[in-house]
Amino acid sequence: MKTDPLKAEANVSFADDKLVRATAYQEPITGSIDLYEAMARALKYNLDTKVEIMEASLKLREADLVSYSALPKLVAGAGYAGRDEGDPSTPSTRDPNVRTGDLTFSWNVLDFGLSYVRAKQAADQALIQEEMKRRIVNKVIEDVRTAYWRAASYQRLVGRMRALEGRVARALRETRGLSGSGEASPLVALTYERELIEVKREVEQLEGELKVAKSQLAALMNITPGTEFTLSLPKRNNPKLSVPNDLSAMYRIAAANRPEMREVAYRMRINEQEVNAALLDILPGFSVYAGNNYDSNDFITDANWASWGAKVSFNAMKLFALPATNRKIEAEKEVLDARALSVAMAVMTQVHISRARFTHLNKSYSTAAALSNVSHRILNQVRAETKAQKTSEQILIREEMNALVADAKLDMAYADMQNAYANVYASLGVDPFPRGLTTKESVAEISTRMKALWNEGGGAAVIHVSAQTAGIQ
Repeated sequence: MKTDPLKAEANVSFADDKLVRATAYQEPITGSIDLYEAMARALKYNLDTKVEIMEASLKLREADLVSYSALPKLVAGAGYAGRDEGDPSTPSTRDPNVRTGDLTFSWNVLDFGLSYVRAKQAADQALIQEEMKRRIVNKVIEDVRTAYWRAASYQRLVGRMRALEGRVARALRETRGLSGSGEASPLVALTYERELIEVKREVEQLEGELKVAKSQLAALMNITPGTEFTLSLPKRNNPKLSVPNDLSAMYRIAAANRPEMREVAYRMRINEQEVNAALLDILPGFSVYAGNNYDSNDFITDANWASWGAKVSFNAMKLFALPATNRKIEAEKEVLDARALSVAMAVMTQVHISRARFTHLNKSYSTAAALSNVSHRILNQVRAETKAQKTSEQILIREEMNALVADAKLDMAYADMQNAYANVYASLGVDPFPRGLTTKESVAEISTRMKALWNEGGGAAVIHVSAQTAGIQ
């Protein structure tokens, strides 16, 4: 054997096929995309989510396949044997050409027991993959919320940013000209120039943070990079977002719902099944068989006959390995228990931090809203004075830039608060999609159901449903 690397043509063909199929068979964008359509497209088309859904489906198929190993065996066999004539003077007791066939049914009770245990373990593995899918979906939806609000902020402010760029450049030239001609104090001119440059730098920093958000959102929705689309810009209003105050109840809900906790619980159940598998493995194997046979040899009385029987087998050497096997199972149980405690502590910490972060960012949003409000009031006052020729154009430009920065910070504070709001529910293990929702539904249907679930103030109802599902009163 020798290696046979792919040819350049094969690499190009493979790459072209994947580039086309990566975004194929998707519903076209027909209008402005709102938050819930962005979530719906991420659920339906995001490739990371698709991989996890397919992995979960594969695990179910594997569990189904393992269950077939518990069935009895039905084996058909056929054969042919030939020989030379040998010494013609010696009487022969066998045909020179013999055809044989048999159909044998057999069933090993021990194999059946082991197959049953392995099938239950495979089913738990499928459930673990389902929890991993939930974790990925939670993360994708959380990222969509953050990227959407930041991209919406950029779309809202980009026009004002571009309009101010030219005016700022002109104001800087005029300021430098006044300083150079001696019409204004050099210190005053330089101070004003510094203020303009500082505000301009802050605007550029904010633009840099917000500009990439649209590309990130496109990637989450699995839209081809560079595709033009617009976002539906909601009005700035006081959001009615709230989270529960009972931390102990939140801890219990999170511990019962988080994918990480459920994964450890399933792994502990798989390990418990290993005890049964170890015991079954040392038991004597009892098998029964029955079959129908055929032999074309003319020298035997019956060419067709039936056979049956039973057989018991026992491997005594496995008894010596049983203590070591039990110690290994017990050690793994202790490891899983320690991991469960570690995950439980991490879950409680994440719930506490996410709630504290939301409370902090909620206050930060209120402060940013107050700053934006006062910045616009100052801007309106400066505009009136500029119109009455009581102040300079440079001061007006500076205040317009300050108002722009305040608005950008307000939108970023709102995006951060929305992200923190989603993170609270992600820390609780709350599914960000309605129960029974499938990716086979259209984007519009998924969007409508997502909106009904995650409308403002609806999070408490979602938590109540999750608590009932987890059996928590």
